[in-house]
Amino acid sequence: MADRDALPLPLEVRARLAELELELSEGDITQKGYEKKRAKLIGAYLPQPPGLEGSMAHERRPPMAPSAASRYHRRRSSGTRDERYRSDVHTEAVQAALAKHKERKMAVPMPSKRRSLVVQTSMDAYTPPDTSSGSEEEGGQGEGTPTSSQGSVSMEHWISRAIHQGSTTSSSSSSTQSGGSGAAGRLADVLAQTHIGKSGNHVSSFFSSSSSSFTIFITSTPQPLLCLLCVLMSSSMGPFSGVPVSSRVSAKIQQLVNTLKQPRRPPLREFFVDDFEELLEVQQPDPNQPRPEGALMLTMRGEQLGVVTNWPPSLEAALQRWGTISPKAPCLTTMDTNGKPLYVLTYGKLWSRSIKVAYNILHKLGTKQEPMVRPGDRVALVFPNNDPAAFMVAFYGCLLAEVVPVPIEVPLTRKDAGSQQIGFLLGSCGVTVALTSDACHKGLPKGPTGEIPQFKGWPKLLWFVTESKHLSKPPRDWFPHIKDANNDTAYIEYKTCKDGSVLGVTVMRIAMLTHCQALTQACSYTEAETIVNVLDFKKDVGLWHGILTSVMNMMHVISIPYSLMKVNPLSWIQKVCQYKAKVACVKSRDMHWALVAHRDQRDINLTSLRMLVVADGSNPWSISSCDAFLNVFQSKGLRPEVICPCASSPEALTVAIRRWAPLPPTGRGVLSMQGLSHGVIRVDSEERLSVLTVQDVGTVMPGALMCVVKPEGVPQLCRTDEIGELCVCSIATGTSYYGLSGMTKNTFEVFPMGGNGAPISEYPFTRTGLLGFVGPGGLVFIAGKMDGLMVVSGRRHNADDIVATALAVEPMKFVYRGRIAVFSVTVLHDERIVVVAEQRPDSTEEDSFQWMSRVLQAIDSIHGVGVFCLALVPANTLPKTPLGGIHLSETKQLFLEGSLHPCNVLMHRSDCCLLWVPVRRLQHCHHPVSRSACVMTTQVICKLLRSKEASAAVDVRMWPPVLDTDDLPKKKPPQLYKPSNPDTLAYLDFSVSTTGMLAGVKMSHTATSAFCRSIKLQCELYPSREVAICLDPYCGLGFVLWCLCSVYSGHQSILIPPSELEVNPALWLMAVSQFRVRDTFCSYSVMELCTKGLGLQTESLKSRGLDLSRVRTCVVVAEERPRIALTQSFSKLFKDLGLHPRAVSTSFGCRVNLAICLQGTSGPDPTTVYVDMRALRHDRVRLVERGSPHSLPLMESGKILPGVRIIIANPETKGPLGDSHLGEIWVHSAHNGSGYFTVYGDEALQSDHFNSRLSFGDTQTVWARTGYLGFLRRTELTDASGERHDALYVVGALDEAMELRGMRYHPIDIETSVIRAHKSIMECAVFPWTNLLVVVVELEGSEQEALDLVPLVTNAILEEHYLIVGVVVVVDIGVIPINSRGEKQRMHLRDGFLADQLDPIYVAYNM
Repeated sequence: MADRDALPLPLEVRARLAELELELSEGDITQKGYEKKRAKLIGAYLPQPPGLEGSMAHERRPPMAPSAASRYHRRRSSGTRDERYRSDVHTEAVQAALAKHKERKMAVPMPSKRRSLVVQTSMDAYTPPDTSSGSEEEGGQGEGTPTSSQGSVSMEHWISRAIHQGSTTSSSSSSTQSGGSGAAGRLADVLAQTHIGKSGNHVSSFFSSSSSSFTIFITSTPQPLLCLLCVLMSSSMGPFSGVPVSSRVSAKIQQLVNTLKQPRRPPLREFFVDDFEELLEVQQPDPNQPRPEGALMLTMRGEQLGVVTNWPPSLEAALQRWGTISPKAPCLTTMDTNGKPLYVLTYGKLWSRSIKVAYNILHKLGTKQEPMVRPGDRVALVFPNNDPAAFMVAFYGCLLAEVVPVPIEVPLTRKDAGSQQIGFLLGSCGVTVALTSDACHKGLPKGPTGEIPQFKGWPKLLWFVTESKHLSKPPRDWFPHIKDANNDTAYIEYKTCKDGSVLGVTVMRIAMLTHCQALTQACSYTEAETIVNVLDFKKDVGLWHGILTSVMNMMHVISIPYSLMKVNPLSWIQKVCQYKAKVACVKSRDMHWALVAHRDQRDINLTSLRMLVVADGSNPWSISSCDAFLNVFQSKGLRPEVICPCASSPEALTVAIRRWAPLPPTGRGVLSMQGLSHGVIRVDSEERLSVLTVQDVGTVMPGALMCVVKPEGVPQLCRTDEIGELCVCSIATGTSYYGLSGMTKNTFEVFPMGGNGAPISEYPFTRTGLLGFVGPGGLVFIAGKMDGLMVVSGRRHNADDIVATALAVEPMKFVYRGRIAVFSVTVLHDERIVVVAEQRPDSTEEDSFQWMSRVLQAIDSIHGVGVFCLALVPANTLPKTPLGGIHLSETKQLFLEGSLHPCNVLMHRSDCCLLWVPVRRLQHCHHPVSRSACVMTTQVICKLLRSKEASAAVDVRMWPPVLDTDDLPKKKPPQLYKPSNPDTLAYLDFSVSTTGMLAGVKMSHTATSAFCRSIKLQCELYPSREVAICLDPYCGLGFVLWCLCSVYSGHQSILIPPSELEVNPALWLMAVSQFRVRDTFCSYSVMELCTKGLGLQTESLKSRGLDLSRVRTCVVVAEERPRIALTQSFSKLFKDLGLHPRAVSTSFGCRVNLAICLQGTSGPDPTTVYVDMRALRHDRVRLVERGSPHSLPLMESGKILPGVRIIIANPETKGPLGDSHLGEIWVHSAHNGSGYFTVYGDEALQSDHFNSRLSFGDTQTVWARTGYLGFLRRTELTDASGERHDALYVVGALDEAMELRGMRYHPIDIETSVIRAHKSIMECAVFPWTNLLVVVVELEGSEQEALDLVPLVTNAILEEHYLIVGVVVVVDIGVIPINSRGEKQRMHLRDGFLADQLDPIYVAYNM
C-alpha cells in the first residue's frame, strides 16, 4: 500500500490494484498470485536498474483486464465470503495473532479417512533431509542439506509433512507389521535424529497460554502408538530436553510412563451430597476483570412524534385515499431476472384488487351460514420472494377484511428446515386458510392425485389463490368497513428463536400506523418519492418500508428480487440511477456485492440518493461494507450522510435509525473484546488484536423511550459503561407472542428497575433482543444480539464475532461460500462453543486440518475462549433458510442427534486435565498343551491335527501323543484309578477371564466333590431331572454341570451348543420346551441372541407349541455384574410363552471359585437395590431410591451356595470392611480352586489369590481373593432354613476398574452411557492406557457417520462421569472381542489397539 501511494500511478492501475486487494481478501487469488500480479502492474512504474529498460518495455502497456461480468461469475462460482463479517482490520488482527502461533506448531496427526474413502498416500515420498554435513547443496537424497539456520526449519517442515501425510495410510497395510516397523518405525527413526528440547520449547510455550485445554484430533491412524507418541511428545510432560528419541516406539512410551505419577485419592468427606465442586474446577471470578464504573444510565427519549394534519387515521384509509385520488400513481414496480420491469401496480389497482380479495375471503369460503373466515381470524400468506405485488394485494385485502395475515415462507418440500415449527405456529394461531398466488400454487409439491400434501407439523389448510381471474366481483353495495386504527391485531410476524422454535409477534393496528408515522418522520418521507427495496418484503425492514410506510405516503417502490441480485448484484444501483430514487433499503451484503461488480457499470450517478437504509447496520461487522461502499461510490455522487444504519427486531420493530441530515452526528467506537466479554465498555486502540469496531445506528425513534437493562435476571438499569439489552417503551412495538402469555410478560411487559429498586416508569417496556449501549449525544450502538449470545465460564461471547474470526483465517481456501454456523451446547453445566463450516469440494484433508488448527488458535487469541468442537461438513449439506442462509437451530439439532455427518472434526475441551493411570501388564500363560502327557480328541480333530495346514502353523513334534477317543482299545483296564489323597489334582479348568487372563485353575478331588454336592443341594437336582445347558461345555460351570454334576446327581444333561444358536436362535428354547426342562443354564450371549433374534417371532413360536411354563430356574452363568436390562427384557419378551419372571436369575463365579452364587429353587427372589454412583467412585455404598439422580441399579447375583462364606475386604490393606464400603469379594469354600497351573512352576505371584488371610480380625481362616469388587447386604427376606438372607452384589472386576482423578470407575458404567449416546453405536468397550481413557465403539451404519459419534461420546462421558476421553476409536461391528460367555475381553482389545490390529474407521486423539 505504501509504495502504491508513493508512486505516480495512473487511475486505472490504482483501480486494478484495489480490485486485486479485494480479490485477495475474497480468496479468489492466493497471496503468491496477488504479489505476482501486483508486481506486474506496478513494475512498469518502478525505477529500473540500467540494462533492464529494454526487457521491461513490453510490460509498460496497461494490463488487459478480463471482462467484469466473467470476473464476477468466476468469483461467484468459487464461493463468496459472508459479507456481514468483513473487516480488514479484524482480518489483519487475526493474521497477526496467528503469526504469534507460527512458531508453536503442534506435531499432531492430521484428520484422515480409512483407505476405502481416501486414496492412500505413502510416507516413502517424504525423505528427511540429512543435517549431518555442512554442504549448501540441496541435491540428491542424503547428500546436500541447507545451512544450519535452515536445517531446523527444513527438518521441522519435513516432520510436519510426514506426520500430516503419513496418517492417511491405511491401517490394514500395517496391521501385520510389528510395532516398530513400517511407517511408524520410519517416523520414529526420523524423530530419533531430532532432539525434543528445541521443538519442545515451542510447544510448551503454546501450552503455557492455554495449559488447561486439550484437543481431539480425528484420524484413521494405522499406528495408534505413532500418533499418540506425537501427541505426548508435544505436551511437554516430562524432562525430555536434549534426550534423543529412541527409535523404538514402545521404549519411548515406556519412558513417558516412567515420568508420570499416579494421583493420590482425595481425603474422604461427604462427597455424595453434591460432588459438583469436587469433580469440576468451578470457575472463580477474576479479581482483575473489568467492572462497570459509570453512573446509572438515564432513559433516552426520542423526539416528539409530530402529528401531521394530513396523516391518515389508518393504513386502509390511506390506501382508500390514494386509490381514489391518484389511481394511476405507481405503487410498486416488480422486476424480472433480467432486470426489466415486469409489472407496475398502481394505487388504483391495489385498492380495487384488495377490496376484491377482502370480499372473497369473507364471503366465498365456506357457506353463508358457516363462513370459514370471520373478522379477527388468522390466515397464512404464502408468496414467493419474486412476487411482491400479489403479496401486497393479499396483505391489504386481509386488512380490509379485518382478518389477521400471517406471512410465512413458501414450503418447497415436505422436509424444509424449520418448516415443522412454522406449522406449529400456524396451528397455534388457528390458521385454516392459506392465501397464495397462482404461480406459487402450481409450484407447491403435489401428491399422486394432484393435491397439495399436508406438510409435517402443519394444520390442514385450504389453499386460496388471490389472482383476480380466480375471484368473484363484489356486489356494488358491498364496501369494506374502514375504521380508525385501534387495538385490534393487524398482522402477525413470525420470529425464529435461538432454539429453533417459531413465535408469532402480534402487531396491533395502532402500533402499525404509529410505526409508519415514526418512520415517515425519521426518514423525512414525502409523497411520490421513489424507494428501491432489496429486502424481504414479507417481514422486518422490507415490510415496514416497502409495503406499509410506502402506502401511507403514496411512495413508489422498486422491488428487487433476490433472484435478480444473484444474477446482477449491481441491479439495485442501476435502478436507483434509472428511477432517480431518493431512498434505498439494503443489507451490507448487497453493498459488498455491488462493490465486487461495480466496474460493470460506467455511468453510475447516485446524487439522487438521499438515504441508504442499511437494515443490518446494527451488526458490528457491517461497518467495513459501509466504509468500502462509500470509498468507491463517493466519486459517483454518493454523499457520506446518505448511509443510514438502523437497528430493529421483530418485537420492538424499528429501534433506532440514523437520520438523514447534511451533517448528521455519527459515532464510532473501537471496543475491547475482553471488556465486552465481561459486559463492560472499554475503548481500545486499533493496534490491539482483540477489538470490535462499532458504528452508531442513530438515535431513538420519535415518540419512544429507551433504556438499557442487564441481560439476565431482574431488569436492572445498566451503568453508562455497561453493555445490556435495549428496551423500548413506545406505541409502535409488538404487543405479544401469540398464545404465549408467560413469554409475553417476560418480553413485552418489562418494568426496568432504577438504583433504588423501584420501576423507572409506570408504562411497560419491550425487550428488543439487541445488546448495546447509548453513547454520547444519545447515539445508539449495537454490539450483538441476545440470540447470538454464548456465556462460557461467565464470559459473554457473540456468535457473529466468532464467525468473523473464523472467516478471517484464509476463508476462501477452505470454507464454501463462507458458510459457517456457530452455536453453543451445554456440557458440564456450562456452555461450550461449536463451529460448523462447509468445506469447499476442492479442499484437501491437509489444507482443511491446518485451517481448523489455525481457527482454534485465532479464536483462542482474539476471544480468549476455547472451541469445544470444530466440524467441517461437505459443501451444500447444512440445512438452509428460505433465502439460502444456514438454519442455525436445525444445524445444532443435527449436531446433537449425531446426524451432521462431518468429514473432519477437531474437538477441544477447556478447563479439563488428564490424570495418570498406571499401565497394567497382561500376564500371558503359555499353552498348557506343552505340559500334557497326551491329547485326547475325536477322530475328526485327530485328522485335522495331522493335516498339512496344522503342520504349517504348529510343529507336530511339539505335540504330545494324540489319542483318538472314537477308537479306544477293547480290553478293560486292570484297575480303576483311585486317588491316594483327596487333595490331589482332579482336573485343570482352563478359561479366559474377563480381564483377558488365560489360566488353568487346579481343582482337587475334594473340591470337585464339594462343588457337585453344593450345586445339587442348591438346585435340588435328582436322577429324574433334565437339565438343559447352553454353555461352553469345556470349562467353568458349564463343564461341571455337563460332565460332573450329572454323574454325581444322576440327572440327564441336554447340551445345546451355543454356536448353533447363531443359525437357529430358537433351538435352545425349543429344546427346553420339548424335553419339559425345569432347570436350564445359559450365558449372556445366548440370552442376547434369543432376545434380538426372536423378538418378533413370539407369536409364531407360540403357534409351534413352544411352552416355557415348566421352567423353574433359568440361570445366566456369568463372571461379571448382572445385566439387569438384558434379563428383564428377556423375561418380558418370553412372558407370553409361559416363562415366569422370577425364573430368570444370574450366577456369579470367577477363576478362584467357579460358582459362588447360584439361584436356588426354594430361596427368595433376587433383590435389586439402587446405589449412588458417585459414592461408588469412592468405594462407598450408599443406597438411594429408584429414579434418584446418579442412581445405579444392582441386582443380586443369585443365592450364596451352601458351604460358602463371603467377606468384603480392602484389597490394599486386606482388612475387613463394613456394610457401607465397597471392597474385594473374598470367598472361603470347600470347592475353591487350589491354585493356578503355571508352565514355569512360579506360583508365588498368584498364591495370594488362593491363600489369603485378613490383616486383622479373623486372621486364621484362609480365603481366596476373587478379584471382584462388591458388597454384602443383610436383607429382611428369609431362606428355606428360616434364616435371614445375605445378598451379594457384584460391581465389577478390580483389574478392569480405572483409577482416574483419584476415583474408581467401572467400565460397564461408562459403556452404558456411551451406548445411549447414539443409535448407531452397537457395542462399546473402554479401557485405560497410560494417562488416557480409550473408548472403542462399534458402528452400525455407513463410515460417513463415524465422525458423528466423536462429539456425542465425548459429551456423554463428560456429562455423566466427569471424565475426559483420551481416545475414541470407531470400528466395524464384531471387532470388540467377546468370550464364549458373552463377556467383553477388554484387555485383549487393548492389546489389539496397541498392536494396530483393529483396522479402525476413525481414531480421535485427545491432546
